[in-house]
Amino acid sequence: MHTVHGTNTLTIGGDLPVHRIGFGALRLRPGPSRRERAASIGVLRRAIELGVTFVDTADSYDLGANEKLVAEALHPYPPSVVIATKAGQCHPGDEWIPLGRPEYLRQQAELSLRRLRVDRIDLFQLHRVDPAVPLADQVGALRRLQDEGKVRHVGLSEVTVDQIVEAEKITPIVSVQNRYSLVDRASEDVLTHCERHGIAFIPWLPVARTTTAALADPITVVAARLGATVPQTALAWLLRRSPVMLPIPGTSSRTHLEENVAAAAVPLTDDDFAYLGDSYADRRP
Repeated sequence: MHTVHGTNTLTIGGDLPVHRIGFGALRLRPGPSRRERAASIGVLRRAIELGVTFVDTADSYDLGANEKLVAEALHPYPPSVVIATKAGQCHPGDEWIPLGRPEYLRQQAELSLRRLRVDRIDLFQLHRVDPAVPLADQVGALRRLQDEGKVRHVGLSEVTVDQIVEAEKITPIVSVQNRYSLVDRASEDVLTHCERHGIAFIPWLPVARTTTAALADPITVVAARLGATVPQTALAWLLRRSPVMLPIPGTSSRTHLEENVAAAAVPLTDDDFAYLGDSYADRRP
C-alpha cells in the first residue's frame, strides 16, 4: 500500500505543511454500538499510519461527537498532524442552517477546543456565510479568537471570490473549502483565485459520481488502463489540476481509505488529464 510521499505536500498559512490527500471525518460515526465506534477509530488511526496529516471535522457533525471521536482516536496528536474544524452551521435534524452570529461562533470555538483537547485550533473555518449577519462580523469573531491565541489560521467554506477578498481585509484567509470535483467545477473562479494567492483549496465531495455504470465512460476507460479505481482516478485528476488542491475524501471503510490515499501514486499523464478535463467540462453532477 502506497503512502502519501513528501513531494505531494502543500503548506497551509505558510507554516502548516500537509500531505495533499487529507481525510474528511464526516462519515465516521461515534456509535451507537461499541463496534461501530471502534471501527471509526480504527479508520482514523489507519489514515495517520498511511501518511495522512490533514483531518477535517466540524462542530456540527453529530452535534460535536465527531470532534470527540477524532480526539479519542488521535490525541495526543502527532506533531505533523493538522486537525481542522469548522463552525457557523448547525445541523439539528435533516437541515443544515447557517448560524454566524459572533457570540455563537465564539461559543462553538470554545466547545471545539474542549472536544478536540487542544489549546489552539490550527485551522478554524467558517462553515457557511450566514446571510443574516454581516460577513465582517462573522470573520471579525474569528479574528478575535486568533488575537487571543485560540485559533491559529482562518479559512472559509462555500464562498465567492468577492467574499474571500472582503474577509481578507480583516484577517488572512489560508483555506477555502468549496464543493468541487472533476464533474462539478462551478467554483473554478474561486480555485483560480486561491492559486494566485497561495490559498489552500479544499474540495468537499471531491469524488462526485462520474459514471452512469457505462463501461465506455471516459473515466472508466482511463482508470482501467491505469489499473486504478474510478475514485482514485478522480482524485489523481484533482491533484494534477492545481498545486493548492487538498482533497478530503471521507469514508468509514478502511479499504476505501487505503484506495483513496493510494491515489497520490496514480500515474495520470498529461494526455489523461486533458482528456478527462475536456470529457466532463460540460457535465453537471
